[in-house]
Amino acid sequence: MRDIVDKLTSKFKTNCPFELASHLNINVVFADLGKGTRGFYYKKLKRKYICIHKDLPDEWKRFVCAHELAHERLHKGIGRFFVDEKSFYLPGKFERQANNFALILLLGDSKISSGETVESFFLRNKIPLEMHEFYSLAMSFCIQK
Repeated sequence: MRDIVDKLTSKFKTNCPFELASHLNINVVFADLGKGTRGFYYKKLKRKYICIHKDLPDEWKRFVCAHELAHERLHKGIGRFFVDEKSFYLPGKFERQANNFALILLLGDSKISSGETVESFFLRNKIPLEMHEFYSLAMSFCIQK
């Protein structure tokens, strides 16, 4: 997974998911997705789309874009919705992989400082605090590089 992120960021010289989507000809659309859905990726008539709930805070919009970009890169042909954790939906393998990909992408080369909490590290990097549970797993992918 780290290799895929590294190739993307190296090729396009950015880890911004919105810029990467643009470079990959993926249209990013903001819409009212109702309660419980943060975003989704889909492909129609050879055009690719990432749809993000328009009312999310900016750090969530950024994370959802990175998460859906992961589905495009890792799970070709599988449509997925980023469903709010308050639902009864339990994230499966593909959702966990997309979350890990998003963390690896958004954190880039940023390292947690000595004595810094994961929460403050996430705040510093504009990552939603709710994603802290995926941090250890995502960093294990980085170590395996």
